[in-house]
Amino acid sequence: MRNATVDMTRLAAMDSREAALLLKDVRDATLRGGKAPLAPRADIRESWQRMLREGVDPDRDRRSGLLSPGELERRRGASPLAELMPVLREGLMPSPGAAADPVRHIMVVADAEGRVLWREGHPSVLRMADGHGFEPGADWRESTVGTNGVGTALVTRRPVQVHSAEHFVATHHPWTCAGAPITDPRDGRLIGVVDVSGPVTTMHPATLLLVSSVARLAEAELRTRHLTELARLRAVAAPLLCRVGGRAVAVDAHGWTAAVTGVAPVDRLALPRSFGAGRVWLPTLGLCVVEPLPGGWLLRLVDDEPQAGVVTRVVLDVSRPRDWTVRVSGPVGDWTRELSPRHAELLYVLAVRRDGRTAAQLAGDVFGDRTRTVTVRAEMSRMRRTLGGVLAHRPYRFRDEVEVEVTGPADPRDLLPHSTAPAVVSARGGGAPG
Repeated sequence: MRNATVDMTRLAAMDSREAALLLKDVRDATLRGGKAPLAPRADIRESWQRMLREGVDPDRDRRSGLLSPGELERRRGASPLAELMPVLREGLMPSPGAAADPVRHIMVVADAEGRVLWREGHPSVLRMADGHGFEPGADWRESTVGTNGVGTALVTRRPVQVHSAEHFVATHHPWTCAGAPITDPRDGRLIGVVDVSGPVTTMHPATLLLVSSVARLAEAELRTRHLTELARLRAVAAPLLCRVGGRAVAVDAHGWTAAVTGVAPVDRLALPRSFGAGRVWLPTLGLCVVEPLPGGWLLRLVDDEPQAGVVTRVVLDVSRPRDWTVRVSGPVGDWTRELSPRHAELLYVLAVRRDGRTAAQLAGDVFGDRTRTVTVRAEMSRMRRTLGGVLAHRPYRFRDEVEVEVTGPADPRDLLPHSTAPAVVSARGGGAPG
């Protein structure tokens, strides 16, 4: 019979020393392949497996060089996280001027590469963090320092709590931490992680919920600011479009539509990575002439364009742990789009199952629940707005005339590490989706 799994609520009710010893027994037994008193939680077990494959030493503290002061300030200034710091502080730090500060933790904000950009909180915990190299400019990727609330959240793209000996590296066992990824709602790009860390005695199972909620508040703040920017662009573009003959669309830098004339409105157009003024082909619109606008672009559709040739090649690149793309190549040129975690999963399944999948089959492949067809149809509808030239439906599939190539990681076990989709989990083990 399989062991019961570590439960954070039960750990919190235990004496902190007793809980730490229990987790140490679990870690030591698991790493040497013995029988553990409890099974590690799924996110922790998968992280430990990645660390073993990557050769991280579980008994030795490894550190990389800090960013230079100049590079640290450059990253802070360029990061969207900078404008979210007031929201993060308000949600996670004690109110300034409080008579006493009973909260013995620190808040850490890192970028998408795991570099610590900001760190503040209780003075004694800051000193403790200094001793572990947990300081501004430090590299806190999972592959550098092992399982932790910053690096593991970046890999899985899910909130994660790591307590005591759940940290892969033994020198981090005095810590408890909870981290949540922050995604830019404008383009779905992972921009960093917010983490709360402290001594093991400060562990509480509700900390993860708090950090996750504050991360969602930060994303909502970005969304609100984006809507304001779109409204400004619309005010500029609407009068201009009234004077434009033919068909045209005004979009912001991320492809979100501000105004249209002569074409059916869509929420967003997928723009290639390299985008600027001139002539460009887009799968949803065809050939366009692009002109700059304050805060965006004007796309004039070329009505006398000859019929574009059939797209012949698609390359789905899922080789990296956090950056997935689809590249479409054909007679009219090349076009690359970054993928969200869910769209990467769906396209992967369709790429390896060229015979196609029904909505119910895709729901089973991705969610493990064949009844979630409404969600699948909604996601596929979003993808077909930008990949309609290569995707068909009834069943969902890549068109027969399209050549599809999948570029995966060197080790199949590292395929889409964020994913819990049954088809992906099966592929990591060497199987194929059923």
